[in-house]
Amino acid sequence: MTHSTQRGLVLFAHGARAASWAAPFERLRDATQAQAPDCAVTLAFLELMTPNLPDTVAAMVARGIAHVTVVPVFLGQGGHLLRDLPALCDTIRAAHPGLNLNVVGAIGEDPGVQRAMTDYCVAALGN
Repeated sequence: MTHSTQRGLVLFAHGARAASWAAPFERLRDATQAQAPDCAVTLAFLELMTPNLPDTVAAMVARGIAHVTVVPVFLGQGGHLLRDLPALCDTIRAAHPGLNLNVVGAIGEDPGVQRAMTDYCVAALGN
């Protein structure tokens, strides 16, 4: 018997032309999935790569997932997160009215992530 989760987590990244650009995001997805085994964790991209956010969420809804959290894997709240992401979310909510869609702030603005980046930068001085 397979276990069907009701929660999904989408790591939302910009995307790039080079396929290798996605590698750290794939590692983040895999590590997150390992720590949240009862949640479906996936990647979605704004542009240049697939899958996009609407297709990713539609696939989750088709699997019976009723609550999706989107984590923007961006350093800051630039134009993509201030304009493009809300527009995408409006489209998704219109297509899936029963879905609980939650969007959190950019990962790079989290104080813990900022501390980790600061530690990395300071450690670079020792190289």
